[in-house]
Amino acid sequence: EFWQKKQSDVFRFLARLRNWEYRQLPAVHRASRPTRQDKARRVGYKAKQGYCIYRVRVKRGDRKTKVAKGIVYGKPTNHGVNKIKMARNLRSVAEERVGRKCSTLRV
Repeated sequence: EFWQKKQSDVFRFLARLRNWEYRQLPAVHRASRPTRQDKARRVGYKAKQGYCIYRVRVKRGDRKTKVAKGIVYGKPTNHGVNKIKMARNLRSVAEERVGRKCSTLRV
């Protein structure tokens, strides 16, 4: 399908449209149907009552240390601000955000 050929013109155009559309939506919102039906079914989605899809926007890349005006005190080992790696993965962050928004659902 399209997903195997990510460099094709059709896919690149569709991806650009989708990305623009997702940027206009809130960070956590409900999607009417999964973008990739085959992948969703593989991880346990069924198209029946009781299943719903949420799309979450998560900032990618390294985290930044919260410090006032970039001033870090202490030993040089703790002076890092920009290249801090997060312990959890982005998927768990997204699941937590949906869980917070939809507290009555099981995530």
